[in-house]
Amino acid sequence: MREHPAEPVRGIAVLADDLTSAGDGAAPFRGTGHRAKVLLAEAVEPAAPAVDGVVAVDLGSRLLDEASAAAVAAWSAGAFAGSELLIKTVDSTLRGHVAAEVRAAHAGSGRRAVVVAPAFPAEGRTTVRGVQHVHGVPVHETDFARDPVHPVRTADLAKLLPEADVLEPERFGKLPELIDGGGLFVCSAATDDDLDLLVASVPRPGDVLWVGSPGLAAALARHHSRIPAEPPPEPPRARRPLIVVGSAHPATRRQLDRLRTRVDVTAAATADAPAEALSALRRATAPVLVVHTPDARRTAAGSLTGELALAVRELVTDGLVDGLVLTGGETAVAALEALGAAGVDLADEPEPGVARGVLLGPPRLPVLIKAGGFGDDGTLDRLCRLLMDGGPSTGDGSSAEGGPTP
Repeated sequence: MREHPAEPVRGIAVLADDLTSAGDGAAPFRGTGHRAKVLLAEAVEPAAPAVDGVVAVDLGSRLLDEASAAAVAAWSAGAFAGSELLIKTVDSTLRGHVAAEVRAAHAGSGRRAVVVAPAFPAEGRTTVRGVQHVHGVPVHETDFARDPVHPVRTADLAKLLPEADVLEPERFGKLPELIDGGGLFVCSAATDDDLDLLVASVPRPGDVLWVGSPGLAAALARHHSRIPAEPPPEPPRARRPLIVVGSAHPATRRQLDRLRTRVDVTAAATADAPAEALSALRRATAPVLVVHTPDARRTAAGSLTGELALAVRELVTDGLVDGLVLTGGETAVAALEALGAAGVDLADEPEPGVARGVLLGPPRLPVLIKAGGFGDDGTLDRLCRLLMDGGPSTGDGSSAEGGPTP
């Protein structure tokens, strides 16, 4: 393991298991006045990972085996243990090595207690009596149970973390004395008001390792705004955006289907002949280009992601595109690495779970990053238009399953 810095760091640190989680964990703080950056793990200086404003680090741990993921979580939590707020993100559908990373980050952080609250009400993900739901359905009974890499086996956090004390909102008032005694607390929440109550119930937030999804990050951001606010970067408008779709989640595939109906779009799938797909995009005259994995996967996900990244690098290098929408955490990382970008300088969060900013390059391209399971059927269409037009999103707040958010 690498050495920890000699001096404690300050500010707000977000430790994420993939790039989309890092982006949507940091974006709410950008909205409350903090400077915020998302960094690939390789871009963090191991000798002194000082926090300037909000730093969200993609640990890449969701793609590791459980033991390696735990080791990375422990080291990173120790490295950033001096942060005023220390947040470990988890997927709001409980994909990944949730239990192993929570325990390891707790040990590494040296924090007195852990508060676990994975609810993300804006996207219909709620925690009821310690059980995680997506629009009222336990997550292991949804599409996330068929995730090709991390299928969700249980929605019950008490089974994932049997050592935890499960708290309903009416018990949040007991948190000060419970935290003084140490331990791990799974906190149910069905609304943003529940999450706000949770954050307000912890008098010394620096005593706690916070574990949650964008819902908890947003509640923490609301309670820890920066005055005066740091001005955000201004992403330039893209004249010719490239939409990159690597996620196999049904929500994203529906969004892709909607996008492909536009007359100003040329789309190509990377499949058995990625060179032909790239050639087709090079010849295209449409103002919007889309490169995506096949609708029916026949090869390994890693191979497909590499083909997408190659297409991104070639099209950007040749000046054929000047803005990016990246869907899927593994896809986003591969694209940034292919371009040699260290991460993203965040500007805002135009829709729940979507981070907008500028690549920490060169190239300084505008970029939008979205997790595969987020958004309604029109999300990719809106994000494409946002990249070209600038200004605020016109999203209606609909959820990943296509219905209105409760």
